[in-house]
Amino acid sequence: ADGKRPETRLSRRRLAVLAVFSCYSLVNAFQWIQYSILSNVFAGFYGVSFTQIDWLSMVYMVAYVPLILPATWLLDARGLRLTALLGSGLNALGAWLKCGSLAPQRYPVTLAAQAVCAIAQVFILGLPSRIASVWFGPTEVSTACAVAVLGNQLGTAIGFLLPPVLVPNTPNDIDLMAHNISIMFYGTAIVSTLLFFLTGVVFEEKPKYPPSHSQAVLQTKPPEDHSYKQSIINLFKNIPFILLLISYGIMTGTFYSVSTLLNQMIVTHYEGEEVNAGRIGLTLVVAGMVGSIICGLWLDYTKTYKQTTLIVYILSFIGLLVFTFTLDLGYLIVVFVTGGVLGFFMTGYLPLGFEFAVEITYPESEGTSSGLLNASAQIFGIVFTLVQGKLTTDYSPRAGNIFLCAWIFVGIILTALIKSDLRRHNVNSGITNLVVKPVSGDSYHDSITSLNAWLLL
Repeated sequence: ADGKRPETRLSRRRLAVLAVFSCYSLVNAFQWIQYSILSNVFAGFYGVSFTQIDWLSMVYMVAYVPLILPATWLLDARGLRLTALLGSGLNALGAWLKCGSLAPQRYPVTLAAQAVCAIAQVFILGLPSRIASVWFGPTEVSTACAVAVLGNQLGTAIGFLLPPVLVPNTPNDIDLMAHNISIMFYGTAIVSTLLFFLTGVVFEEKPKYPPSHSQAVLQTKPPEDHSYKQSIINLFKNIPFILLLISYGIMTGTFYSVSTLLNQMIVTHYEGEEVNAGRIGLTLVVAGMVGSIICGLWLDYTKTYKQTTLIVYILSFIGLLVFTFTLDLGYLIVVFVTGGVLGFFMTGYLPLGFEFAVEITYPESEGTSSGLLNASAQIFGIVFTLVQGKLTTDYSPRAGNIFLCAWIFVGIILTALIKSDLRRHNVNSGITNLVVKPVSGDSYHDSITSLNAWLLL
C-alpha cells in the first residue's frame, strides 16, 4: 500500500440506476405471471390445457437454468451496463412479439414470445446484489438490494392484480377477449420499450468513486486475479453456500409454484372468483414487499444473516401450513389474511438469501453467487410446479400444498446447518488471518475490508 486511504464517495446517479432497474425488472415479472393468474381465461382463448398455460410460467424457469452461467460470465467479463441493456432490450422484444399472438390459434407464438422474456430474466435476476454493492454505501447496501428485488416483487403483484381487471372472462365473446388481451399486451410493450431507452441513458458501468472501502479494494485488484471458472469452483467447495443454494431453491421454488398455481387453487374452491384470486396474489406479494424492506433494513442494522434467515424460514413454513388448512373453509377473507402472512415471510426471504450468499462467499463475485441461487430456484420451481399441479388436479390443492410444506421443512434443517462463524463482533479476533484472507462470514459490507484498508494506512 502507498499509505493513502482510498477515496470513497456516494454518487447521486445510484438512485436513478436503482429506479430504472427496478422498473424494467417489474415489467419482466409482470410478463411472467400475467398468463398464470388468468389460466382458465387463456386456456379457453388458445384452446389448450392448463398444463400448457402453466408452461408459459415455467418457461421462465427452464430458460434460466442453462443460460445463467453464460449470463453471469457476461456480467463479470463485459460488465453491468451491457447486461442491463440486454435484460431490458429482450424484455421489450418479447413484449412486442406477444402482440402478434392475439388469435386463438397462436399459442406457439405467445410461447415463443414468453421464451424471449424468459431469456431477458436471466440478465435481470442476478443484478440486485451487483447494483447494490457497486453503487451503494456500506450502510445502505442491504436496503438497496432489497429495493432492487422489490421491483421484481412489485411486478408480480401488478401481474396478479391488473390482468384479471383488464381481461375479464368472456368465454362467449372471443373477439372481446382478444381486444382486452391486446390492451394488456400493447401497453406492456410500450412501457418496456421506454424503459429500454432509459436504461441506455442512466446506466453506467460504475460510479466515478467507489462507494465503500470493500469496493475500493476489489477495484484495485488486477483483472488477471479473477478467474470465472475458479470462482465457480470456489463456490461449490463452500459447504455453507451449497446448503444455502439448496435451501434458497426450496423456498423460492415454492413461491414460484404457489404463484403459478394460485388461480387454479382459488377457483377450485371459489368458482368464478378470478379477480379475487388476483387480489389474493397481490396481497401475498405486497405483504412480501413489506417483508423484504424490513428484512433489508434489519440486516443493515444488525448483520445477523443466519439468525434472520432461519427465523424467516420457520415462519414461512408456519404460514404455508396455515394457508393450506384454511384454504377450503369457504371464507375468502381468511384466504386474504393467510396469503398475506405467507407472502410477508416467504417473499421477504428473497433478498435475505442474496445478501447471506454474498456474506459467506466474499470475495467471489456477487453476480455468480446470486446467479447460482436463482438457477437453483428455477430448478426447484419447475419440479414443484409440475408435481403440485399434478397433485392439485388429481387430488386437491391441499395435497399439493402439503407436498410443499414437507420440502420447506427440509429447507429449515438445511438452513440451521449453515455455519457462518465470522461476525462483526468477532472482528478483533484473528486479525492477521482476516487481513491476509477475507474469505467468508459477515465481511462483505465493509466490516472486514474497511478494517484492512485502515490497517494499510
